[in-house]
Amino acid sequence: MIRESKTLPRRLLRLKDYDYAQVGAYFVTICSANREFLFGEIIQGEMILNQAGRIVQEEWLKTTALRAYVKLDQFVVMPNHFHGILIISRDDEGTARCAPTERQFGKMAPDSLSSTIRGFKAGVSKSINLFRNTLGAPVWQRGFYEHVIRNDASLNRIQEYILTNPLRWELDRENPRRCGEDEFDHWLGQLKTRPNQPL
Repeated sequence: MIRESKTLPRRLLRLKDYDYAQVGAYFVTICSANREFLFGEIIQGEMILNQAGRIVQEEWLKTTALRAYVKLDQFVVMPNHFHGILIISRDDEGTARCAPTERQFGKMAPDSLSSTIRGFKAGVSKSINLFRNTLGAPVWQRGFYEHVIRNDASLNRIQEYILTNPLRWELDRENPRRCGEDEFDHWLGQLKTRPNQPL
């Protein structure tokens, strides 16, 4: 079992000078605490959600109602992680933003990718811990992984990966019993996917 050190320093691990509050599409991966199989199981290539997994799904679908600047694309809840594509979209694109960016003050900007994921993780954690009667127990690992989707070819490849992720579970790098390498991981690794700041 992988244990996280509580003494690790918190660091920002982002693309230098990139404004994560700007309009764009992002592929995110969030792992459960200690990569515990918390959200369900894969049976014959299909993800069967348990109650915790249904909470993750419901909270993700609430994202657009809670955050008007976000649109959702493909997503999947896996036994110990979550993949999703979200698009930060603004009606006022092209106008100057009044909110400070994360880079300007070193803090999380409102309406940014980080603030969106932080809200999602907090909502899921609260609901799952209420369900389990485990107030304050960690549900997620610190931080998340993000990839800025820069073109339609990348978007299409990532959408296909998300849709087929349960079928490819035996190759998934988050599966402790995986039996091979997934070519998608190699492809994405070449595109400079980076872990984001701890949340």
